[in-house]
Amino acid sequence: MNWKKVLFIFNPVAGRSQIRNQLLDIIEVLSAANYKVVCYPTKGRGDARMITRERKDDYEYVICAGGDGTLDEVVSGMMESQHKPFVPIGYIPAGTTNDFASSLHIPSDMKKAAEAITTGQVFNCDLGQFNEMDYFTYVAAFGIFTGTSYQTPQELKNQLGHFAYILQGVTELSQMRAYHVHVSADIVEDGVEKSIVLEDEVAFGMITNSMSIGGFQNITGDRVDLQDGLFEVTLIRMPKNPFELSEIILALGDSHINTPMITTFKTSEIRLHCDERISWTKDGEYAGSHKEVFLRNHRKQLQILVPGFELAQMGPH
Repeated sequence: MNWKKVLFIFNPVAGRSQIRNQLLDIIEVLSAANYKVVCYPTKGRGDARMITRERKDDYEYVICAGGDGTLDEVVSGMMESQHKPFVPIGYIPAGTTNDFASSLHIPSDMKKAAEAITTGQVFNCDLGQFNEMDYFTYVAAFGIFTGTSYQTPQELKNQLGHFAYILQGVTELSQMRAYHVHVSADIVEDGVEKSIVLEDEVAFGMITNSMSIGGFQNITGDRVDLQDGLFEVTLIRMPKNPFELSEIILALGDSHINTPMITTFKTSEIRLHCDERISWTKDGEYAGSHKEVFLRNHRKQLQILVPGFELAQMGPH
């Protein structure tokens, strides 16, 4: 029998520890597809990154089960590995929002996600670099919403939709604060590339490569291409009154609404500088506080297994 050796890294506490109940089913699915499964449960933050980076054997795939943060660690470990090539990654979403899995049409059911790995195809997806040695799969963000956007109760999301993403982070205008940010980037506008420099009072910013953020579809626009080598950048100016705040909320709920309070553009590289340290998140995890951040898009660097029949749907949305 021709066995394929795979490394299976899973976060046993992701998504309220639901993976514990389905672990045997997942392994049975992989074994039935002639995968020789080497299992590794993570013990803490950074563990998935370490085991991926320092893996000794030659694996056909590295499969991970957990939230977006677990996937982020596996990808980062893969990029840091000096002696092993980048091999395709299989992803079994077991977190709470699973934004990246949603963008790739990976099933939310863990057993079905495992089956999709065994029958799927490799999709070459863009990968984000955060400063010198950090990476992210779908979002890097700073500002008012970053501390709460991934903690919004599901019941509130079900009741309020896109507005829950905003309301959970901001209940009063007085809670918001501005960061004086200097931004430089080469943008693509109507197919033409040009350099821009922006300086403004920004309450929130996100640099994304995803069709879903915080569990909500199309909040980054309706023309997202995961393979074009470009980020979607969203910068929200500091509102001066409740009317401007309402304008921002409406525009975030409907990408077709234009407002001067929100600046959006596409770019392959972007540098942001602030006079003070700003706290950042990447893929829903704390990424430290920085005065200056440089983000670069590595086009089609990430090899990830997706359901084969979904490949035709991975173009601009």
